[in-house]
Amino acid sequence: MNDPDLLLALRWLHVIGAAVLLGTGAGIAFFMLMAHRSRDARMIAHVAGTVVVADAVFTATAVVAQPVTGALLAWGLGWSLAEGWILLSLGLYVVTGLFWLPVVWIQLRLRDLARGAAAAGAPLPPEYHRLFRIWFLCGFPAFFAVLAIIWLMLARPAL
Repeated sequence: MNDPDLLLALRWLHVIGAAVLLGTGAGIAFFMLMAHRSRDARMIAHVAGTVVVADAVFTATAVVAQPVTGALLAWGLGWSLAEGWILLSLGLYVVTGLFWLPVVWIQLRLRDLARGAAAAGAPLPPEYHRLFRIWFLCGFPAFFAVLAIIWLMLARPAL
């Protein structure tokens, strides 16, 4: 592929996708944590509902776009997908997905538990707190894996 405009567009889309993954992940984590700290089931239900939509619209779109734009970009630039930094990036991408997929289910469950508590005028149940801890802990490896992937994209070290 020798079209510099197409390569520029692919690069731009790939960088935007990385920014969306990092930014949406950080934003979702921040707002969920702040809602959780309020201990207000109504607020948690509302924020968790918004987070579920944001994950579906932004994160899921970027999750699909990243490997597509990355593969097209590598092909267009003549890079082998077997290069060390690309393989490591792909491995970290899988790690990120392994933590993100359960988080999506947990967010739905947190939303539903908070909605139930709010409707009943009851405190959040123990299952909510257990799932929130798991959700919180899953965020760290996923977040740091995305940071590492972005570093690898920029540095492209010889591995």
